[in-house]
Amino acid sequence: MSILHILETAFRGTIEEQDDTVIWTVHAMRKAGQEGSVVLQGNIVGHAVRGQDATGLQFGDHPQTNPVDLAGDMQKLMAAGVPIYVVEGDAADRGIAGADLIAGVQLIDRAGVAGLADSHDLVWHW
Repeated sequence: MSILHILETAFRGTIEEQDDTVIWTVHAMRKAGQEGSVVLQGNIVGHAVRGQDATGLQFGDHPQTNPVDLAGDMQKLMAAGVPIYVVEGDAADRGIAGADLIAGVQLIDRAGVAGLADSHDLVWHW
């Protein structure tokens, strides 16, 4: 059984934690043998932009000593065998070009999301 994870909400928990909770969950599921793919649409397309650096993030006198590495998390997920797709129109709406994305991320148009949904057993929209 395979699951298509459609992610739309950006920065869920990344201020309090060093990971995006959904990306962490998908990675844990993959390590347990669960097959699946990830689609990034809406504001979360920025997670796949290469060269992000959250070091130096500080809240008042409290430095974030373990900053989030969203692009690194995406790369680890792909290395574990999870394909990642970015809805091209959503990226373009935010000024993100294909060349801005980390290697291995696949651009897909909105109509292509339906085809991905059809090729998976379950669809989870986060």
